Amino acid sequence: MPKLRATTILAVRTSAGAAIGGDGQVTLGNVVMKADAKKVRKLYDGQVLAGFAGAAADAFSLLERFEQKLRDHQGSVPRAATELAKEWRTDRILRKLEAMLVVLDRDHLLLVSGTGDVIAPTDNVLAIGSGGSYALAAARALMTHTQLKPAEVVRAGLEIAGDLCIYTNRNIDVQELT
Repeated sequence: MPKLRATTILAVRTSAGAAIGGDGQVTLGNVVMKADAKKVRKLYDGQVLAGFAGAAADAFSLLERFEQKLRDHQGSVPRAATELAKEWRTDRILRKLEAMLVVLDRDHLLLVSGTGDVIAPTDNVLAIGSGGSYALAAARALMTHTQLKPAEVVRAGLEIAGDLCIYTNRNIDVQELT
């Protein structure tokens, strides 16, 4: 069975704001199954942004659980992410989910994985998915050598990844917090 590949997610946080974006491509083997998938969501009344990579059903399940944890912890992104990671790692059914989340608010940018990791990047730039390495490299270069706003860095980084990664397209959705 061909492997389903779906996503590049890139997030950037600065003192000027935060943004997260994702491409729209879903690929099954060597066929593009969908070009306009939405992989970025606003949560907690638009105060938190999240993007996901991995199996779509698994990612949606995790997104719902993360949103519930946000409500349980009054919008605290670090606390919600930590609680989700603990549950994800210890629950027998959740452990089998194949997805990753990038979550951010004005003060935090975190990667949440099924191995129980909650990682805050040192440079406030984070990328996941099949084109994640390309998008991350592009965003780091743009952050170092330009004065672009976070949303502009995210869009440009994803466009570069779309030019390099066959599992990433240029149908880009960027959400931002200012």
